[in-house]
Amino acid sequence: MTATSSCGFPDVITAFRYPIRHFRESLVTRRKTRVVALGSSSTSGTNDIVAFPARLEQKLRKEKANFGCVIDVLNRGIGGQEAPEELSRIESDVIAEQPSLVIWQVGTNAVYRYQTSNLDEVETALRNGLGWLARLPIDVIVMDLQYTAAMVDPPERLARAWDMQRRIEEVTSAAGVNLFRRWDLMKGWCDAGIPLRAMDDGHDDGLHMSECATATVSAVLAKAIMASPAPPA
Repeated sequence: MTATSSCGFPDVITAFRYPIRHFRESLVTRRKTRVVALGSSSTSGTNDIVAFPARLEQKLRKEKANFGCVIDVLNRGIGGQEAPEELSRIESDVIAEQPSLVIWQVGTNAVYRYQTSNLDEVETALRNGLGWLARLPIDVIVMDLQYTAAMVDPPERLARAWDMQRRIEEVTSAAGVNLFRRWDLMKGWCDAGIPLRAMDDGHDDGLHMSECATATVSAVLAKAIMASPAPPA
């Protein structure tokens, strides 16, 4: 029998490929550990649903391994933005905060605005941003698209979603950066029998994640961070 979360979604463990070295070191050597969440409305929050940064902060603070260490997750999301706009504020909103970990949520708006957006620009901005961050003592996790009704219909948008997923995969792999596969996670819930409409909050045309989807994504992300492989000795 498959375990489920409090919302009824299958309880999934997501493993990261690379160690989260600087975050782990900060937990040991600093009284305060800072995480910055960069992105668009999935990060900033929308329609009165508490977004993942606040939920992630709460879950990380509850970890017994972090007793005595305060973890702050700073929300630097701005609704409607995409990687090029986020890149333009990465110095002021991310680097200036001196985080040990950055979670960069990208790709959704480029696909949602499929008639006018440019995936090449998003890919280039992501690659450049990861290059800048790689020179600093900061771990990075890239969070990809959400799997909601607005992202799978019409067919042209779904095709662009898969293209965007491929691009994000290639860029993060080349950069040696962990990818939090939100798209695969949520699609897996649907494949397991959770209705697609349970993924969104019922507003607009089904773009933004529901309360349950947001809560469970946050829980899976927190588990993945704390279970990340230890750096090599």
